Amino acid sequence: MATADQAETDRYWDAVVGNNGRKSACGWCKDRGVNWQITPVALTDAITAPNPAAARRAFGAMMMCARSTSSRSRPRRG
Repeated sequence: MATADQAETDRYWDAVVGNNGRKSACGWCKDRGVNWQITPVALTDAITAPNPAAARRAFGAMMMCARSTSSRSRPRRG
């Protein structure tokens, strides 16, 4: 779901999670068996920017969420 701004992102997120939904990482949440990714249009615009260097920086910042999430989900080794 693409949102216009942070207020809209928060409104949808709160509606899903606040209605017995579940939080997940990187903008994902789940409601009644349906997974939603609530993403601001500004993020999509940034990662598809005509300036390749700017697009790479935005993509790298977005992937920091994915990397930090995957490292937390790995089993801990003793």
